[in-house]
Amino acid sequence: MTSNSVRVTKWLKPKALLMRWMLAQRSKGFVMDLGAQFRGKYFDGKSAQQFCVTVTLEARNNTSALVIECDGEAKIVWPLVELREVQEQARPEGIVLSLGQNGISRLILLEASAEQIVRDKAPNLGKVIVKQSKLLQLVIWSSGALASVFLIMFVILPALSNQLATMIPVEREVALGEFSINQIHGFLGGSEENDLTCSNAQGLLALQKMAKRIVGNIELPYELKVKVFDHEMINAFAVPGGQVVLFEGLLKAADSPEEIASVLGHEVGHVANRDPMRLTLRSAGSIGILGLVFGDFAGGFMALALTERLISAKYSQRAETGADAFAHQLMADANLPSAAFATFFQKLKKAHGGQSTFMSHLASHPNLDGRAIAAAAADIVGDSDYEPVLTSQEWYALQNICD
Repeated sequence: MTSNSVRVTKWLKPKALLMRWMLAQRSKGFVMDLGAQFRGKYFDGKSAQQFCVTVTLEARNNTSALVIECDGEAKIVWPLVELREVQEQARPEGIVLSLGQNGISRLILLEASAEQIVRDKAPNLGKVIVKQSKLLQLVIWSSGALASVFLIMFVILPALSNQLATMIPVEREVALGEFSINQIHGFLGGSEENDLTCSNAQGLLALQKMAKRIVGNIELPYELKVKVFDHEMINAFAVPGGQVVLFEGLLKAADSPEEIASVLGHEVGHVANRDPMRLTLRSAGSIGILGLVFGDFAGGFMALALTERLISAKYSQRAETGADAFAHQLMADANLPSAAFATFFQKLKKAHGGQSTFMSHLASHPNLDGRAIAAAAADIVGDSDYEPVLTSQEWYALQNICD
């Protein structure tokens, strides 16, 4: 009796589990779909042959599955939990399925009712499982791509810009400078009706005298052109082709013409070293570099890059140090105190906290204290008498050049 009871219990257990599963599925509205049959097309992935099949929704091993039957062939069982929709297959109707995300075989269900049942009952149709090995490959490839971007931006492009800066014809660089000035003029609010270029006759004479005293007989790749913009910004910058722009705000902030002369000498240093051309090439990127090489720099991207980059002029530490040294030598050759360079920086830093556009440009590389020490060390005048770069009347005219 006991033995028979044990045998009956063993025979009933799978059936009881199946009934329990069916009851659970009934509460989800699933059992009513069991036994449903559909027409389909099956590709085994090994050949291009298409098989017309009958697909039945069945319960197999405590789970639900699509059972695929073809005349004379063994049944193929695809559990619903393993079905994946093949999204890249463009079809006017129906749904394309694979067994797992990497399965090579395909099952196409054309009937709308079949597609609806599969979408309702297959929980992982759109699920993508990234295996650890695949994830590692993705990380490696992503890291390689990121490293390539950094290599291009910080190694190849800077090196290429340094080479091309000396290869671009002077006349093309001058044309680029004129284009840059026009773009910056418009960027600052200037126009044909509102010309920002200051033109007071006495002020221009004073500016020319200062430039001649500072530049002396040094040889530049092109003619030096210095102008003043009627703008309150405390700033100065150089553009490709030998043009230097001082702002009225800079002139008003200075206490002596020697301070302005030292800033002018710094910008002339950038001109002599063709730093604005290098900066423009680095800012333009690979596409912009090709445009500059072939003389096509009128695009909107180039205009934006030139105006923003040349006004803020974030040069490298090496370029800034070189321009400083050039300015010190110019001041020494003109028998003017190079210490005025450091005095101006320190005064502006105290007044503006290092936050003005001027300070972010001229006082960025290297540190201000180091630059002050270098300027003082290069000063050959010291407390000795020297001929001022401008008379008091000329200095007044220069500060009021925009009036």
